[in-house]
This record gives sequence, structure tokens and C-alpha cells, in this order.
Amino acid sequence: MSNRQQSLKIGEFLQVFGNAIAAASAVSYGRQPRARDLRGLGIDAEQFRKIRNF
Repeated sequence: MSNRQQSLKIGEFLQVFGNAIAAASAVSYGRQPRARDLRGLGIDAEQFRKIRNF
């Protein structure tokens, strides 16, 4: 695996990890997470809005 490929994989991991932290933080404060963060985690924002207790 080249350094560039390895760097891209690490970058993707950090992006997903950041999305997870942002979404979890929003939920812990009783707010709707940003659609961008949910999409980054593979979650449909419209379906997430249907959840009443977040």
C-alpha cells in the first residue's frame, strides 16, 4: 500500500470519527445532528428526524 493510499484511508477514518463525535454531541445536548454528519455515517437525515427521543 502506498503512502498516498494509506493517507487517504486515515483521512477517511478521521472524517467518519469526526462525524460520529459531532452527531453524538448534538444528541447529548438534545439537538438534531447536522445532515452532513449523519450522511457521513450512512444515516438518512429524514429518517433520523422521525425519531422522537434524541
